[in-house]
Amino acid sequence: MTRAKQRPSAREARRLQTRERLLGAAVAEFKRSGMADADVGAIVAAAGVAHGTFFFHFPTKEHVLFEVERREEVRMANELARFLDSPHDLTSALAEVVRLVAALEERLGHPLFKDFLALHFSSTRPPDDAWTDHPVIVLLVRELERARDEGEAGPDVDAFYGAVFFLLGLYALLTTTHHSLGPRDTVLEKFVATALRGLQAR
Repeated sequence: MTRAKQRPSAREARRLQTRERLLGAAVAEFKRSGMADADVGAIVAAAGVAHGTFFFHFPTKEHVLFEVERREEVRMANELARFLDSPHDLTSALAEVVRLVAALEERLGHPLFKDFLALHFSSTRPPDDAWTDHPVIVLLVRELERARDEGEAGPDVDAFYGAVFFLLGLYALLTTTHHSLGPRDTVLEKFVATALRGLQAR
């Protein structure tokens, strides 16, 4: 017999509610001002808490983005997993990854998305766990392994590096694309087509 899941105490529930209010207020302020210029005073005022409460939950403003990163990666991985569970080919899988990351940029807004990626690749961020703790990379690696095993990708494709290079290229493209390259949707389609050619058997 499994033990029923315990509900959080009233105190813990209040703590979690306060954290959620702070997170929402911080993201709104980051969207308005950027992380570097975000005013903690404005964040706590919007959340209706004392100034020190922010630092109790988030030691630095960067920790807010770490939390956003964790949640968004889980969200994207869940959506990608559902897609990969349905009939698909490698082209549509790569296009789905592009769609998910572009939707993340839209949710965050371009300035905050750039802050998000800058922190993600910062040399000063806390030591990260293995890549296997990043569910989107794990799913993309598995998809490239499947495509390689089924002949959609070349037999010499390194699934891990293929996944990492694809995501790095996508992040770079989304943060630097300008109108001189053409309509954004067209640019992203060409990116997928180019990546696919690089993965296919020669």
